[in-house]
Amino acid sequence: MPPKPDKYTGLIARAQALEPVLAAVAHPCDESSLTGAVEAFTMGILRPILVGPRARITAVAAQFKLDISQLELVDSPHSHASANLAVQLVREGKAELLMKGSLHTDELMGAVVASATGLRTERRISHAFIMDVPSLDRAIIVTDAAINIFPTLEDKLHIVQNAIDLAIALGFENPKVAILSAVETVNPKIPSTVEAAALCKMADRHQITGGILDGPLALDNAIDLLAAQIKGIDSPVAGLADILVVPDLEAGNMLAKSLTFMADADAAGIVLGARVPIVLTSRADSLRVRLASCAVAVLVVQARREQAGKAVAG
Repeated sequence: MPPKPDKYTGLIARAQALEPVLAAVAHPCDESSLTGAVEAFTMGILRPILVGPRARITAVAAQFKLDISQLELVDSPHSHASANLAVQLVREGKAELLMKGSLHTDELMGAVVASATGLRTERRISHAFIMDVPSLDRAIIVTDAAINIFPTLEDKLHIVQNAIDLAIALGFENPKVAILSAVETVNPKIPSTVEAAALCKMADRHQITGGILDGPLALDNAIDLLAAQIKGIDSPVAGLADILVVPDLEAGNMLAKSLTFMADADAAGIVLGARVPIVLTSRADSLRVRLASCAVAVLVVQARREQAGKAVAG
């Protein structure tokens, strides 16, 4: 069987061409999370700051023969403290990126969303998978499949804008955004179709910028041009979507896992809408997926730097 096309190689190469980004890695106390941080350093993508119990991290490094001698290590007593200290490093400007280690996601995100000491902005925090689906000719973004359980219309506005900004940072021009539902017509009995139509009108009124929206669209006519043509859907997005916006977390989780386990897809992931991008990896993620997630976060950091530079110049 020929190897499947790799859509992450270009992203990783682009990140390697930039200066490594300082990343606070919260509690990297197992083989996979520490290996990911060390490899990202070795490849010139990140300059990790390891935040966690010094004895545990050095023991893991010794056990798996990982060289952490060139990495900064900030001692903390336990995972909860590691999360808080990693977030503090970001708040103090000592890191431009936050990365999850071997602690629970809820623990890290609890520190991120803390009202007085966290990393909230005016944006709703959301998650995006950048998926390498072998049958597609492009990487595709699926959002939100990990954080917002039942997002409101206002939440979805932020989820869509976060995803568009991500796509632009990854090199998409005028990314095409499909607002998904079960059908492609507005049906008052299916709230997600009504919200899809509202989001498209918000884009018309420049409340959402940078992308081309259409919806509601069913999954088939969002990603398959022939399916869209058969149904007579006249749209610049149908069949060509770069971003798939799901109705809720359950739908997004099932879509992402279906692509992963039934279509042999890989799913790099990132959290958006906070002061800095956040790399949320799973213990089941391969090293390639972890590196792709790091590369995506670095490209988001670079895009934000460029925007800040333009704002100062303007």
